[in-house]
Amino acid sequence: MTRSVAPSTQNQALSALLFLYREVLRQDIEAVETFVRARRPRRLPVVLTRQEVRSVLAHMDGVPWLVVSILYGSGLRLLESLRLRVKDIDFAYGQINLKEGTGRKDRVTVLPNRVSEPLRRHLERVQELHRKDLEDGIGGVDLPGAMGRKTPRASSSWSWQYVFPARRPSKDPLAGLVRRHHLHKSSVRRALQTAVRGARLAKRVTSHSFRHSFATHLLEDGYDIRTVQELLGHKDVSTTMVYTHVLNRGGRGVQSPADRL
Repeated sequence: MTRSVAPSTQNQALSALLFLYREVLRQDIEAVETFVRARRPRRLPVVLTRQEVRSVLAHMDGVPWLVVSILYGSGLRLLESLRLRVKDIDFAYGQINLKEGTGRKDRVTVLPNRVSEPLRRHLERVQELHRKDLEDGIGGVDLPGAMGRKTPRASSSWSWQYVFPARRPSKDPLAGLVRRHHLHKSSVRRALQTAVRGARLAKRVTSHSFRHSFATHLLEDGYDIRTVQELLGHKDVSTTMVYTHVLNRGGRGVQSPADRL
């Protein structure tokens, strides 16, 4: 406390001491239940205005532009976007079907119209890459759960390929096979930070800021909070309620008395 360290640092130190006494010294610490773990302060999410979103996207292109456009247009987390499979994209119904997202829950969210055509062209290039990989004998991908053992041929099927594959294949350390994994999150983050600097934004913008902006802008447009909760995949609506605190209107949004002078 005297050094004003973060709550996570305090909890890490406490866990290390408990491990030392229990597992190394084999000594029982009395009244462990009285130890109070530090709590992380609840912070409001960083939300971009629509103009700021446009400005950042204007400084991006290629695959990073497509990924970030989906983050904002569909409310996905970065890893959820990078782990998308071809079969998860439903152009006919204009939706994205997420299988076992965060919390191992399936959910459906919207596929933005402005992303559909660029995404189709992108998938055509990915399919050509997949065809060449098959010719080189490296067309497989990792499959969820025990599916790799039950239906190993599915790893080479087009529907199970990643929407955003890595630029180069690599050896899977668990399976011992050369495969093409999904794009690494660091490449998107680097492109995003370059775009944020280009847009000259003073806010601390991360990939998650676009998910926050998705939710806030939907509420601004009048969509009910339960709908936003389902699109985001929140288990409890109280988690979604945080976005009512950053709205320009509604919730706690009030007009300052100074503006009435």
